Amino acid sequence: MYLTRDLERATAARRLTSAPAPRALPADLYRDGDHYVLALEMPGVDPGTIDVDVDGRLLTVSARRTALTGDGVEWIARERGTGDLRRRFTLGRSIDTEQISADYRDGVLSVVIPVAETAKPRKVAVVGAPAAPAGADAASGDAGETVATETAAE
Repeated sequence: MYLTRDLERATAARRLTSAPAPRALPADLYRDGDHYVLALEMPGVDPGTIDVDVDGRLLTVSARRTALTGDGVEWIARERGTGDLRRRFTLGRSIDTEQISADYRDGVLSVVIPVAETAKPRKVAVVGAPAAPAGADAASGDAGETVATETAAE
């Protein structure tokens, strides 16, 4: 009896003081080898409403969360926002936008953002001039001098 009354008071007070939660999608971003992973929390979102768009260097994630409705449903507290959710991210120039992929599991959208091949670390081959024959004069204009001169001129 008292428990019911106390519960009623607590929920009535909560209804008056609860502010609506912002319609944000909390995100984590990390690099794993040659790609980034963007993980967005999206609990309660209908997977069919999730949309991931890339327009130039702008990545946009949007979805829709609908509230539970029905006969006998009375909200006591409602902190998760409903409606359209959207988040935008600016991608760097070193991203391969053609290979971006996404997967939705357990209320988390994981967007895999690969690093472009041109931005990956790589070895640069060093090409040298052929060895000068024994006794060749440096002033004779051999290939070694030409390479050195071109390099110095740059």
